[in-house]
Amino acid sequence: MSGGEPRVSVVVIVFNDAARVAEAVHSALDQGDAVGEVLVVDDASTDATPAVLSRIAADHPRLRVITRTGNSGGCGTPRNEGIAAAGEPYVMLLDSDDVLPPGAARTLLKAAVAHRADVVAGVAVRRELPGGPDAPWQRELYPPDGADPVLYPDGIGSRPLFLRDTLSAGKLYNRSFLERHGVRFAEGDVHYEDFVFTAMVYGARPRLVAIPDRVYHWHVRRAAGRQSISLRRDEIRNWRDRVDAHAETVRVLEKAGEKALATAAGTKFLDYDLRMYVRELGTRPAAYQAEWWRIARDHLGGFDRAAVAAAHPAARWIAAVLLASEEPVEVARLVELAAGPARLVPPYLTDRSGKPVFGRGLAAIPLKGLPKLPLGRLPIAVDGAVRIGRRCEIRLRLHELYGRLAAARPESVSLELRSRSGAAPVALRHPAPLVNSGDTWTAALRVDVFELVRAGRAAAPMTAWTVWANIRFANGRTVSTAVRAPGGGARRSFAYRPPTAFALVQAYTTGSGGLALRIAGGLAGVREVAAGRVSRLRAKLRQR
Repeated sequence: MSGGEPRVSVVVIVFNDAARVAEAVHSALDQGDAVGEVLVVDDASTDATPAVLSRIAADHPRLRVITRTGNSGGCGTPRNEGIAAAGEPYVMLLDSDDVLPPGAARTLLKAAVAHRADVVAGVAVRRELPGGPDAPWQRELYPPDGADPVLYPDGIGSRPLFLRDTLSAGKLYNRSFLERHGVRFAEGDVHYEDFVFTAMVYGARPRLVAIPDRVYHWHVRRAAGRQSISLRRDEIRNWRDRVDAHAETVRVLEKAGEKALATAAGTKFLDYDLRMYVRELGTRPAAYQAEWWRIARDHLGGFDRAAVAAAHPAARWIAAVLLASEEPVEVARLVELAAGPARLVPPYLTDRSGKPVFGRGLAAIPLKGLPKLPLGRLPIAVDGAVRIGRRCEIRLRLHELYGRLAAARPESVSLELRSRSGAAPVALRHPAPLVNSGDTWTAALRVDVFELVRAGRAAAPMTAWTVWANIRFANGRTVSTAVRAPGGGARRSFAYRPPTAFALVQAYTTGSGGLALRIAGGLAGVREVAAGRVSRLRAKLRQR
């Protein structure tokens, strides 16, 4: 780049992360001359972080370290100090445990200059460590790979779904835009600060460009001794902070005159945030459930009707149950309803007039809209049970749903195994007929475990697969849904194929009640299983 072209200031925040901050800083320095400076704001670390930064700074004049004398308790204060100290016209944000992929800054900067953009948003990749899959964050919001950037010249009003991308990272900001509109993070011990920051950005109607490129690697370490805030959903403060952040998001958008975006933010909360926490509610202790329920009711009580009306039917029904009862009810069935896709499980109840309702007593809320839902959007429930041995067999049971399925006449079912470990999905070729027996249809299908071993080997020695059923109806329509595991628990056994092929197969239940298989092929897979157990045991011991 020539000396007259604009550059980027990369702001890195760190607190007690000596083991990882060097990788983050080098990923920013290695961006080349698109990055004019790297500003690291050390939020009063007490470990070896200052020494690590001093060694890097001695060799890299583009690195500036700002050392705070007291810890702020959150991410907002150090980010604000870094932005305020930045000297380049554009700024990017980076956390000390994440990295920028090669060329990210140049790619974002090129789009900013070409489109005179206030904000350029690229794809952030959620990377499970160690050795987990890469999952692009909110990928559907961005152009397909290789496509041209998409310009929103007057903000995201024409694309309110963009509110779902609440990450402040993975974006490049024109610093004068932030200053002109007073966009800053909340200070101090505030969590989910990204939610409000991005709401302020979107509320200012930026000239925004969305590009298809992957520009940020968001590292997720579930086995870490102290997990990131977004992973601490077992703590009630996490839920309270998320609710508070959403309420402030709505206030920010309304104050900015963006009523439609404020309504869309409410719908997003119901469809995404609420359902995510409900999916895990069944694993929480009674005291947590009671407090979680109280906070949810208080928050939902003031929701905009338009926001509720635009939500997914399952989210509307969940919200209605929460508002109807002061204490947790029908938690197990709500967990199923919160799954993706939603599952409405037995019993299928009606009121005195024969209209569908969700449960009994206070939970007997009307299932409004269910009779008119198209076949592909029905909350179909398919139970699955696995028999593991030399051959693996999955037995399915499809439940009737207020006469809707009988009217459509389900005829056959096939299985699709979707990887949780980065491998391509595997569709099993041979469907099985569905046999009707009153209010259910049943089928049994064999699974070639070694086909899954071969399919997953490129991703990892051990792969995990969720089980999906593709149900074919008489009119030729096929509807896909995740198979549930009503029995719960985990079962494991060896599968083998003479003379030498073998695999360790485990059938287990996902957090939202789905049926899944974990398969370790050969000696390498078995070794990974053993290493994983040792790692989890060590993590538990560190937490004690």
